[in-house]
Amino acid sequence: MRAATRMVLDVFKRDRDRMDENRIAATAAWVTKAGLSGAAELDLLREFCERVSAAGLPLSRATIIIDTLHPIHEGRAFRWRADQPDGAAMIEFGRTDEGEAAENWRRSPLHHLLHSGEAMLRRCFARGDPADFPALEAMTREGETDYLALIQRFAAEGVVGEMDCVYSFWTSQAPGGFREADVAALERLVPPLALAVKCGALARIAETLVETYLGRDAGRRVLAGRIARGVADRIDAVLWFSDLRGFTRLTEAADPGEIIPFLNDYAEAIITSVSEAGGDVLKLIGDGTLAIFTASDPSEACACALRAEASMRARVRALNERRSAAGLPHTKPYLGLHIGEVLYGNIGSNDRLDFTVVGPAVNEVSRIAGLCRSAEQEVLVSSAFAAALEPGRARLASVGRYALRGVGRAQDLFTLER
Repeated sequence: MRAATRMVLDVFKRDRDRMDENRIAATAAWVTKAGLSGAAELDLLREFCERVSAAGLPLSRATIIIDTLHPIHEGRAFRWRADQPDGAAMIEFGRTDEGEAAENWRRSPLHHLLHSGEAMLRRCFARGDPADFPALEAMTREGETDYLALIQRFAAEGVVGEMDCVYSFWTSQAPGGFREADVAALERLVPPLALAVKCGALARIAETLVETYLGRDAGRRVLAGRIARGVADRIDAVLWFSDLRGFTRLTEAADPGEIIPFLNDYAEAIITSVSEAGGDVLKLIGDGTLAIFTASDPSEACACALRAEASMRARVRALNERRSAAGLPHTKPYLGLHIGEVLYGNIGSNDRLDFTVVGPAVNEVSRIAGLCRSAEQEVLVSSAFAAALEPGRARLASVGRYALRGVGRAQDLFTLER
């Protein structure tokens, strides 16, 4: 009698703990709502795991992986563990097409799943399935009893760069591993979760692309809806225009394969310095860089530009030492600084727009930079910049009055006293 009662209670407990139809439907509805609300991928995974665990699914770990479109990172992995207080973490990983990373990828169960054409790979160690991948061997040593990997493939129209699917894997440390009902529940719930993750990834890709190609501030304005042709704001800004000394001569003498690495080295030094000082790079024009600095106080914007200049010089010195030691060509940047009113917004045709600055001040700063060679200075600043700069922020020395090509009046120009 006691044995029969115990059996009934066990059945009742299993029915109570398993993810029934109502719980599956409720979780799917939550995933849809969270995805539409724009929940971050990590938050999606964390709450999903907490919900299915509370509903009786014996989950110990979960990982979702999705490739991205990024100049540095190949993709992002979102991880959850039941035994960690914080529960979830995001990892950005680099390229997996060469070296040790490529070898690890080729030996992974997810790589096998991708190329086998299958939708699911399961290894229930509790029932004797083999740990036939290095990653699975490590999991068995850590007490995992079941492993379930799923792949949600995108149709060709849904592929963005290398983002062509969502990988996920789920593990259990329950004595018998996952129940068949658990596997069925995950097979039903992971596709809507993958769709919500893809929505979050696409939003992140859009932000990355516009900020990478337009600059931080311009990119944010575009994402905020400032995309209509002719929509522009009048702003006061410090203008930065730099180019590289002797670039044309260097490109004529250099091997073609050296030109892009050469430009990248110096662009890294210049753009990083501008960004760290609070500026926004708007354009790369061959070896030229156009950037702006804005602040409520014009003298503060000028000071930011000067901090960027000092940082750039330090970076370029270190870069030139490395390139010289490697027997590679090296140079220095010329820089012009100016301040004035510009139009900041969309300029172009109906189907090709550029978010940039235009106005007489933009022409003037490029002419000022162009005079560095004849004035034998690495930095030239306009009289307007000198007037806006708070006394004591920098020591300026006059280099004389110069006529600027295409500008109606001559200007007094200054340089920095080192």
